Amino acid sequence: MQIYAFNGILVMNMLIDFSVTNFLSIRDRATLSLVSGKGSELSESHIISATAPSVPDLLRGAVIYGANSAGKSNLIKALHVMKLLVEESAKEGQSGESLKIHPFLFDDHSADQPTEFEINFVVEGVRYQYGFAATSRMVLEEWLYAYPKGRPQRWIERAYDPNSKKYAWGSMDKLTGQKQVWQEATRSNALFLSTAVQLNSKQLKPVYDWFDNDLRIAGIGGWEPSFTMGLCEENNDRERVMDFLRVADLNISDIELNKKEFDPDDLPGDIPASIREDLLRRLDGRSVRTLQTVHTTANGRRVLLDFDNESDGTQKIFALAGPWIYSLRNGYTLIIDELHDNLHPLMVRYLVGLFNSAETNPNNAQLIFTTHDTSLLDQDVFRRDQVWFCDKDDSQSSQLYPLTHFKPRKKVENLERGYLAGRYGALPYIQRVQGF
Repeated sequence: MQIYAFNGILVMNMLIDFSVTNFLSIRDRATLSLVSGKGSELSESHIISATAPSVPDLLRGAVIYGANSAGKSNLIKALHVMKLLVEESAKEGQSGESLKIHPFLFDDHSADQPTEFEINFVVEGVRYQYGFAATSRMVLEEWLYAYPKGRPQRWIERAYDPNSKKYAWGSMDKLTGQKQVWQEATRSNALFLSTAVQLNSKQLKPVYDWFDNDLRIAGIGGWEPSFTMGLCEENNDRERVMDFLRVADLNISDIELNKKEFDPDDLPGDIPASIREDLLRRLDGRSVRTLQTVHTTANGRRVLLDFDNESDGTQKIFALAGPWIYSLRNGYTLIIDELHDNLHPLMVRYLVGLFNSAETNPNNAQLIFTTHDTSLLDQDVFRRDQVWFCDKDDSQSSQLYPLTHFKPRKKVENLERGYLAGRYGALPYIQRVQGF
């Protein structure tokens, strides 16, 4: 991550908050905030001091709890969809494509309304507020405000007029460049931000790059080892990955990376025909990397295992190693869904601790994750303002709220016991079934 000087003070690229409305199980506006509260606990290790105008002190991360199907993953998916639309909506070949928008369906009103995303973040010492409202067919509104000196400047303002069936554009007086050209080139199913950057807007590129580079979302669609394998091709990073695996006590003494020509017979037999054809087309004639882990026996003999033969936990730890090392090194914002899956609670605590530490996280990376691991509900691990809950109301709408709403006593209240006792909600309602 780049670090910039602002009035002699180092400033960094960070997430402030994210909001979404009318997406999957989230009907009403849900906001996840990384703005630190008033509590003084763990302030030296868990808080990033404000270094830019109109930017509050921020947290190094947040954890989200809730029952199965409460909507935790949908919040992560919403952020993932926003990132994808910024990155891909203006690309060639997207004309006529539906946007990945899925509104709340469990009432008679929301299905016909747009989904809205909004995010506040800091790039190069400047706070930005960016958002858009869209249906699966088109973008209806889009806005971007910049705060270079603490006061808002309007850089993008776009709204669809259903009467004229055209877009009305605000003055956008602080945005430089070929605005008219960019407006005319922006399709109804594309974002102006993405289009303008594609057409060489230097002013907007740092905003686009934050989505593309600094916002990292892992685990959507499963865990793949490819990113960590790529890091292992560099000698220094390979040793960092090995250190990561040693800390996890996996008894892996080394790894072997090999390349071979793609063989169609390596594809699973049950893969859908359309996906198989696409993979065959893209991988034909290309080499693919294979990974083996090395285990050393008591008498010093090396035993190689194909990566697929390792346990699910080992595979996940290896897949996590790359994003963890890279995010901590570059100060990225890392988003993880269901971090606890296949991992021992002590391993999860160790991974979280790497972010919640000024020593191991000097570049102020941020970690946001969902989990069911209640052992992390410990005031020695998290500040009270880092803990969030997700629950569904009677209308099947997900509600997101912070632990601080319940005003738990600092360093006194047992958060895990309080959560499992139902004090904060967001627990499954388990009914007794006759015969069990």
